[in-house]
Amino acid sequence: MSKYLIKRLIRGLISVVIVVAVIMILVFSLIKREDIFKSDPNFSKKQSNARETYQYERWEDYGYLDYVKYTEYLDMLVNEGTITPEKRTEVAKFGYTEADDTEAVKEYVTKFKNYYTSKGYKIVRLDADMRKLTVGGQQVLFAYKDIPVLTRLGRFFVELLEVDTIHYVENDEDLVGKRGLSFTFFDPVYGGKKFSPAIIGNGTKHKYLLYFDSNFPYIHQNIVKLHLGKSFAVNRGVEVVETMTRNQGTIYKREIVYPTGLVEESVDDLHSAVYAANANLNNAFIKQRFVDKYTDVRSMLTSGSRISLSFVIGILSSILAYLLGVPIGIAMARNKGKWFDKIATAYIVFILAVPSLVYIFIFRTVGMAIKLPGKFDIDDSNPLQYVLPIVSLALPSVAGLMQWLRRYMIDQMNSDYVKFARSGGMSERGIFTKHILKNAAIPLVHNIPGTILGALVGAFITETIYSVPGTGRMLTEAINLRDNSVIVGLAAFYSMLSIISLILGDILMALVDPRISFSDKAR
Repeated sequence: MSKYLIKRLIRGLISVVIVVAVIMILVFSLIKREDIFKSDPNFSKKQSNARETYQYERWEDYGYLDYVKYTEYLDMLVNEGTITPEKRTEVAKFGYTEADDTEAVKEYVTKFKNYYTSKGYKIVRLDADMRKLTVGGQQVLFAYKDIPVLTRLGRFFVELLEVDTIHYVENDEDLVGKRGLSFTFFDPVYGGKKFSPAIIGNGTKHKYLLYFDSNFPYIHQNIVKLHLGKSFAVNRGVEVVETMTRNQGTIYKREIVYPTGLVEESVDDLHSAVYAANANLNNAFIKQRFVDKYTDVRSMLTSGSRISLSFVIGILSSILAYLLGVPIGIAMARNKGKWFDKIATAYIVFILAVPSLVYIFIFRTVGMAIKLPGKFDIDDSNPLQYVLPIVSLALPSVAGLMQWLRRYMIDQMNSDYVKFARSGGMSERGIFTKHILKNAAIPLVHNIPGTILGALVGAFITETIYSVPGTGRMLTEAINLRDNSVIVGLAAFYSMLSIISLILGDILMALVDPRISFSDKAR
């Protein structure tokens, strides 16, 4: 089995790389980069040279190119010790036009051009627009270079994982002799009175490397972080994974026990604390609450994260689908050609024939007619708002289970081993329970991991129609806003889950059915 799993895993990883590469080619090569400004309200406010430089800055953020300002080049020279800060100030003030440059400025402008031209960059110099000097018409000098897809792909996978260690924080004298990890069964956030295991770091990026709380998935870790890119439109400046896992809704307060022992009602989520190099521990507010520089914390929010909402709706819809689809599919097979089978078949045909967008709107209209919420409100605790999204997701799955199970069971009923058992005198009930149903259930087992992990992906159309802020809707938002990093990151996330689902499904089938083996000898 181990050899099979290794091969399957390698093929899966190759598939993920191919998927991400294809998505990157589609997003970064076939879609005009200018399209990202269609949903950018700041772009329309820019004028003259400021508008053009804003474009390049945003293209760099989105991963299209590397962009270097002339002043950044001078800063690099200062850091290297090539020039003094005073010299940097002198040569940074280049003229309105190239003819207005002083001799000293011309020298360093030429060095800037030669340095970056030799590295494959293109140089852009925009003369000052005297009519709009105060509103974006200032002179500009920069270099840029497009990033090839293969380079971008390599960066994506090189930066995919980040491991937090006790040596993350550098050059902090306060940490001398204090770096390390500590384990406790009673989390200090709860005053040390509540049984809640936690691993706390010192010298790490995150204060809490492992902890438990009431938010999905209930066990949280910051030891190994997955980096799928940074959002620039859906959730500006925030990592894709963090956008999926961060709570939503409104801020709320609860009783907090700070590291100093201070107890107060606060919105601070101490579990989110990360190291803040510039934290001023002499500040009265900070000194009263914190004992180290782990002072950068997020606020607590009332509702679950995107991934938790998608998971809850996805899992409940899957449970509903199996509760309805499996027994109905069995009943259809046992009553083949009868009125029950014909009615159920008509339902299957309807679901398969009608576009999903249409029947979701039908379910939504019917549901709203009986006073069920048709829009999801993140700040509303009414459980009824989950009903329509769950039903809309479950009913198509019910049809799929009914169709597949009916077809498979009818095939089994006509198989040779069933005829042999029947000729041996075994009752129809015994044949059904010991042979037909047992064999029909084996492939269903294969889909269980995919069903569970697939719930994390969310439902694109359903979440969009019902305004559910889940991971499925996150992708549609990213597409509409041309948030390329989110699109690529989510595509990688979905493909990883698919590979894991298939592998776990194969393992589960082998455990359930002894006839299935992954060894070469068994073949």
